[in-house]
Amino acid sequence: MKRIAPTAAAVITAAIVPAVSVCAADCTKIGYGQGTSVDASNRPIDAVQFNDRYGDLDAFALSADDKRIVITFDQGYENGYTSKILDTLKEKNVHAIFFLTGDYAKREESLVKRMIAEGHTLGNHGMTHASLPTLSEDEARDEIMSLHNYVLNNYGYEMQYFRCPCGEYSEQSLETVQSCGYKTVFWSFAYVDWKTDDQPSAAYAKEKLAKSAHGGEILLLHSVSAVNAEILGDVIDSFRAQGFRV
Repeated sequence: MKRIAPTAAAVITAAIVPAVSVCAADCTKIGYGQGTSVDASNRPIDAVQFNDRYGDLDAFALSADDKRIVITFDQGYENGYTSKILDTLKEKNVHAIFFLTGDYAKREESLVKRMIAEGHTLGNHGMTHASLPTLSEDEARDEIMSLHNYVLNNYGYEMQYFRCPCGEYSEQSLETVQSCGYKTVFWSFAYVDWKTDDQPSAAYAKEKLAKSAHGGEILLLHSVSAVNAEILGDVIDSFRAQGFRV
């Protein structure tokens, strides 16, 4: 049975913009980044171009909903801040997408169950967080589906969104993800928040996130960040003050 948070899932499912067809699968490994150049709507041009090129492979970095910002978290390991993040999301009535690795899904049962119970969407970040372009097609499929089946069997939850580990992909790997019944979700904004021993100041992080806000944004955060846990409520308020739904 599917237990997908309707708000986040509906946004992502409807998000794909018309795309230019990819004619042949290429095995070249590409490292994704949203870049710094933006269009007239403050959307990173690299994210717009990614959607245009790979949308027909159900892979995208932006939502087509120019009134909404989707918040996502990569969950590689637990650093003690996820409960506070969940508290804030509940207080602000926001549903997020949490991309789990296999280790996180196995170790953090109570937090994963809380995510589901509070209406968040679980995403697949790979059983071992392996870079898909470095794997054979069969290995890549197992990296995706072994975690899919673990979460389905242990939590009764069927995931449908995949985020490429390390932000690395190839056209072939995007095809593999699609053939597994998944949509690939990258991001249109991320900042260096994962270095636990080199966290930015709260003021810097809030200003950067507020200035980078744009319609259709898919925001990547890491729950291991003390600063993210501290500023999340203020960031949500700043997005809403700019007229966005979160």
